[in-house]
Parts: sequence; structure tokens; C-alpha cells
Amino acid sequence: MIRSLKKNPFVALHLLKKIDKLNKKAEKGERGNWTRAWWINPSMIVHTIAIHNGKEHLPIYITDRMVGHKLGEFVGTLNFRGHAKSDNRSRR
Repeated sequence: MIRSLKKNPFVALHLLKKIDKLNKKAEKGERGNWTRAWWINPSMIVHTIAIHNGKEHLPIYITDRMVGHKLGEFVGTLNFRGHAKSDNRSRR
């Protein structure tokens, strides 16, 4: 068994309490957080969570297919601008 399967999933309790309050009120609200390592659990379905990518918060709508993954998997942190152009003169 690999080490990551031995550990329990990380859940931020203070954020989980806020989502439970929204579920009891039957409201859908957007919550911003910086916790990218937080595992998505079934109580988070149908909520929109804004995840920080290093520059800004990007809203992510949680669906049932995302359960078991981490929040950081759905927000990229790098902007790929393409490969460097090759210089044909250097090959001569």
C-alpha cells in the first residue's frame, strides 16, 4: 500500500462547518478558500467553491463525479504560453 492511501483524507473542519450550515438552510453560496489539499466529500455537491490558484480565486462548481478528488486538481496554477521558438541559425 502506498503512503498516501494509509493517511486519512484532509478535510478542513472550519470550512466543513460552513458548508453544513448552507446545507441545513438549503442555500447555495460561494466560498473562497486557499486550501487546495482539501478532499471533496459528498456534502459539498452542488456548491460553488472559489479556489485560489496563486493569483486569484476561481469558482468551481462541485459535481458528484468530483467526490474523492482534491480541490487543487481542478484549478491550474501555471499558464502555458507555448514552447520556445527554435532558432534555425544556431544549427549551421
